[in-house]
Amino acid sequence: MPDTNDQRNITHKVNQERLRKFLSFYKPYKRILILDLMCCVLSAAAALSIPLLSRVITGTLLLQGGPGTMQAILRVGAAILFLIVVQLCTNTFMDYRGHSMGAAIERDMRSELFSHYEDLSFSFYDEQKPGQLMSVLTNDLLAMTELFHHGPEDLFISLTEMTGILVILLAINVKLACIILVLMLLLVLYALHFDKIMRRVIRVNRDRIADVNAQTEDSISGMRIVKSFANEAVEKRKFEIQNNRYYESRKEVYLSDAKLWTVITAFCPLITMVVVVVGSVLIIKTGMQIADLIVFLLYIGSLFDPLSRLINFTRLWQEGKPAFDRYMEILDTVPEVKDRENAEVLTEVKGSIEFRGVTFRYNGLHEDVLSDLNLSIFPGEFVAVVGASGVGKTTLCSLILRFYDVTSGEILLDGKNIRSITQKSVRRQIGIVQQDIYLFSGTVLENVQYGNPGATREAVIEAAKKANAHPFIEKLPQGYDTYVGPHGVKLSGGQKQRISIARVFLKNPPILILDEATSALDNESEQIVKESLDKLAQNRTTIVIAHRFSTIQNAKRIVVLEDRRIAEEGTHDALIEQNGVYARLYKSSGYLH
Repeated sequence: MPDTNDQRNITHKVNQERLRKFLSFYKPYKRILILDLMCCVLSAAAALSIPLLSRVITGTLLLQGGPGTMQAILRVGAAILFLIVVQLCTNTFMDYRGHSMGAAIERDMRSELFSHYEDLSFSFYDEQKPGQLMSVLTNDLLAMTELFHHGPEDLFISLTEMTGILVILLAINVKLACIILVLMLLLVLYALHFDKIMRRVIRVNRDRIADVNAQTEDSISGMRIVKSFANEAVEKRKFEIQNNRYYESRKEVYLSDAKLWTVITAFCPLITMVVVVVGSVLIIKTGMQIADLIVFLLYIGSLFDPLSRLINFTRLWQEGKPAFDRYMEILDTVPEVKDRENAEVLTEVKGSIEFRGVTFRYNGLHEDVLSDLNLSIFPGEFVAVVGASGVGKTTLCSLILRFYDVTSGEILLDGKNIRSITQKSVRRQIGIVQQDIYLFSGTVLENVQYGNPGATREAVIEAAKKANAHPFIEKLPQGYDTYVGPHGVKLSGGQKQRISIARVFLKNPPILILDEATSALDNESEQIVKESLDKLAQNRTTIVIAHRFSTIQNAKRIVVLEDRRIAEEGTHDALIEQNGVYARLYKSSGYLH
């Protein structure tokens, strides 16, 4: 077992690093933060001065009397009015500029987190629920924003005002001030008792809303499947379970909050009563001035604001700290696939691909998906990859794209290890058309343009023509400016597939991967798409993951995967003649028909 002291040192180091990271978000806004804290000082000073000026009127000027008393009282009153204006101005600045600073920090954090999401490897997303990742990007960041803005203000003002009030009260009457101090310490101990409870229930509550988001995202994304199976009631029950769990956790938060604030709310009347009773006794027995009692009462009334701010800071910290920890846990996640420092940018590619002793295993699995695989594909060659479901066909192509890195062995692109090449330059050389087409919420033009964001409208139309997509696009209500809906729901499967092919035509890569690109289409759509794919494959190194015989009949070489390795290679006729794995798959009713 690791040494306890080592664990403490590691935890301490992590906390220090996270504190530095937390404070670093203020760096671009130092000027606003300094002005904001200066406003805190002015606001606190004004709040502390007003009761003292009131004491001047009640304890000095009224007792002295005389011809100049009225003018003196008016001057003091004007000074109090000026301090109220100062409070008004400083509070306005803090409310507006402080909130703006918090929103700007939230924007920066959201940009950093989203950018990190984009950099993370597929293995990270294999283990995560999109709804929970969205929750960090929205709910957690909102909690952190409140902490970034109100945290320094509430802590600074509360400590300044509470310290100032106690110092002033001790200067006026030590006995009465000590009684107030004891009551305040009891209240602080009570608040600290709830600190651990609140931290736990708030953490659970955050987890529960993340679960609600994950369930909602899952149900909405699969709405067509839900309705096709008439399982709306099933999804509602699943949602209600998560929603009720969130509700119960929310009740726990409110219960703890109520227990805390009930006592705090009762504190002011209680301490006021104690001051009145004890102050009256002191007036009778020690000759304490009534003006001093009035000042005490004024400060007791002022004490509730800094006390509330201190408790609010505790709440913000309890909500913001776990949210920041989740934020940092994601930022601390290192992409499994990353570029080397001296990685080469590959520009001109001929298209040769070679697997040398490649073994690959997914995280968390005990068995290899591919084991000691060797394969050479020549520039411009059309190669089909076949095998039973789950044998590793898609994995093989994912490794070429560096969606994952090989466990051992190496993959060469034009004779260069792809690990020595930047990920972006590898992927720029490869176009992929998949069975599961993803279209973004936008227009047809924007979706085709995704293959080359800088392409002109004319280039997009030309790519669509090559993909046999131009005729149906022209018939859409707004042509290329037609909104396709989320995931392209307004288009048929064949139409979406042709748009995805047009996207690759626009990219114009030297290497092409077709991952069961026609397996989900009807015969008519398949024929149209196949014509597009045949044109797309011309003069490119093409790898086809085959599901139907029609997609591999033009293949010069067929690679058959079985038991994590290449079992057979050859032409269709040669493999049929061997009467091995390929022949068995070909003859089976459920495959390659």
